[in-house]
Formats: sequence, structure tokens, C-alpha cells
Amino acid sequence: MTSVTVITGAAGGMGLAVARILGPRDALVLADVRRDRLDAAAAALADTGNPVRAVHCDVTDARAVAELFETAAGLGTLRAVVHAAGVSPSMGAADYVMATNAIGTVNVNEAFYARAGQGAAIVNVASMAAHMLPDEIVPLAAFPLAAEDPDAFLAEMTAACAVVPAEARSGFAYAISKSFVKWYSSAQSERFNGRGLRIVSISPGSVDTEMGRLEEQAGAGALVADAAVPRWGTAEEMAELMVFCVGPTAGYLTGTDILNDGGVIASIRERARRRQ
Repeated sequence: MTSVTVITGAAGGMGLAVARILGPRDALVLADVRRDRLDAAAAALADTGNPVRAVHCDVTDARAVAELFETAAGLGTLRAVVHAAGVSPSMGAADYVMATNAIGTVNVNEAFYARAGQGAAIVNVASMAAHMLPDEIVPLAAFPLAAEDPDAFLAEMTAACAVVPAEARSGFAYAISKSFVKWYSSAQSERFNGRGLRIVSISPGSVDTEMGRLEEQAGAGALVADAAVPRWGTAEEMAELMVFCVGPTAGYLTGTDILNDGGVIASIRERARRRQ
């Protein structure tokens, strides 16, 4: 039976790069909120030899996500999900950033858990920002609410973000939301394994995509310049790692986060150690 990969955030950037790699191997279901760009991405992949379906989907809408996975089920056997949908601090207010990145992750992963069969895998996109916050300011105790009571979760996250000035809250919400993605991908691994499923996250650094470049003047540019590998990462470099994570040769990989940031976090930590 045809194997199927679902890719969220597939209209551009890392999601589209993943689709270009997997198009010759799997039927693809591409999801994004940007309908025109999504249709263009699907058209560009039409010659891969496998079916390609474009589904307009807001990942914060659980019903829309369920319909996305129904489309995938109609094409064949769900093999993999690459959840690349997300927003950066420059793209909206703190509550929008938190809902998209955290609640969207729960919706996609829970739909995957409900429908996928033995051996399937999902990779979630976190961020190097998840490796920057001190543990003591991450509201970890409230993270389980995201699946139990999303409204209560968002209220708790709003309160957590209120400790920083208003102009910094979108950035703080981004870091917390990606910390949530990293936590969720670890916390759910035992549960997912009970159904023979794997769940992994990757934490990209500054990536040369439209969304990544939005943050260039907000600090990402300086981080790149001072990194062990002093350049922006490419969407293709991130995509190759994601494809590996959901592929058959990574069958022992689950419940962990892979930091793929060109050494930014390593450089920050070593410089901090030297200053002590």
C-alpha cells in the first residue's frame, strides 16, 4: 500500500524542502494556512510520480487537523509526519505565537497518535531558543494543561510571559512555546511507544528562510556571526535531518531533541563558562 507523509508548514521554507526530498518516495499531504502558496508548492511537486494533496489547514483548529489526517488516510498508510508549521516572534502577538506553536503541536501530534500504525514517526520543529531559557523560568508544571485544558494552558502561559516588558513578550512566548515542543516530544515518547510510534523534535538555529530572516534584526544575525559555524543554516540542511528522523534507519531514535544550530548554543555556553 502507498506510504504517506503529512507535512505541515509545507508552503515554503523547511516544510517545502522536506517535501522535495520525500516526494519521490511517498504520497504527500501538504498543509499550510497560506492557501495560494500552498497550491503553488503542490503544483511544483506534481512531477514527483506520487500523489500530492494540498490541504488548507490552521493547526490551532483541532477539527481542521482531523480532516487533514482523514485526507492522508484516503491516500494510503501514514508513515510519517513532519510538523514544521509555526510562527516566529515577528509574526504576531504573544498569544498567537503560543497558540500556533504549542497548541498546534498538540493538535497535530494527537491526530497522528490516533491514526498512525506501528512503525510510524513524527518529528516536531522546536528551536535553539528552547535551549536558551534557564530552567527555572520555564513554566514546566503548566505544560501538561496544553492537552488537558488548552484555555487554561494559554492563560498560564500569558501569566508567565507577563514577567517581561510588553515589547519582549512575543519573543519570550516564542522561546517558551518551543520549550514546550521540546518537552512534549520527550514527555510523550513512552506513551507513543506503546503504539509502536516514534516522536522526536529538532531545534534549528537561524535558518535562511523567509521566516528566519524576519528575526535577523532581532538578534539572530548577531548569533549567526558569533556561532561556531558562522553562517545561516539552509532549509535543505534542516530537511535532511527531519527526513532522517522519520526514516527507517532512525528506528531507535525517540523522545529526544536534536539541536542543529551551527554551534550557536555551544558557543554561548563556552563563552559564559570562560567569563566565570
